[in-house]
Amino acid sequence: MPSEHEIQKQIMRELSMHRCTVFRTNVGKVLMENGRWFDTGLPKGHPDLYGFRWVDDQVFYIEVKSATGKPRPEQIIFHNFLNSHNVIHGIARSTKDALMIVDGGLVGYGYPV
Repeated sequence: MPSEHEIQKQIMRELSMHRCTVFRTNVGKVLMENGRWFDTGLPKGHPDLYGFRWVDDQVFYIEVKSATGKPRPEQIIFHNFLNSHNVIHGIARSTKDALMIVDGGLVGYGYPV
């Protein structure tokens, strides 16, 4: 079973070849060697990937999970926010899921109801 990181790399490659621009996000804080904290600036729960479709410039967000991965509470909160604005987003466990979310303009695919 591929790791989330491997699935993420495959999704980024496939979406890039599918006329999309896609970015990987890093969320959280890291303690640097000088003792200061570096904060990525993104809110907790922000999906792993985001980008836009070239065909219509629609923005999308993809949360990458393994076959057994489950969204954390902060990810559910961010999902609810995206849902409230009808933004294309979903949980992808494969490149097939990611393409289905992006091409279909799906809102909230794979999140618990």
